[in-house]
Amino acid sequence: MKELTKNDIVRASSQPNTTILYFYTPLCGTCQVAGKMLEIVEQIFPDIAFGKTDLNYVPEMAEMFSIESVPCLLIIKAGEVQEKIYAFHSVPYLHELISKYS
Repeated sequence: MKELTKNDIVRASSQPNTTILYFYTPLCGTCQVAGKMLEIVEQIFPDIAFGKTDLNYVPEMAEMFSIESVPCLLIIKAGEVQEKIYAFHSVPYLHELISKYS
């Protein structure tokens, strides 16, 4: 999954296609597990743009997207946040969720 900068996030969030943005912090154990699940799901959806960013480096994105905690997954389509996920549950759960927007 590609590491995104602030400019990348702004550009990606305004695309007409579905974009998956993953926000994490490196010391968060739950984030590490969530990231591994997303790496698997990313392989299943090659036509969807996935990106991740360390929220420590872009705190203004937490405010922009009203992110309350990490890990946080945003599903964005046509510039609008469709889903905001904090509980990743499992790979099948994420697959089912993202497939609604593919």
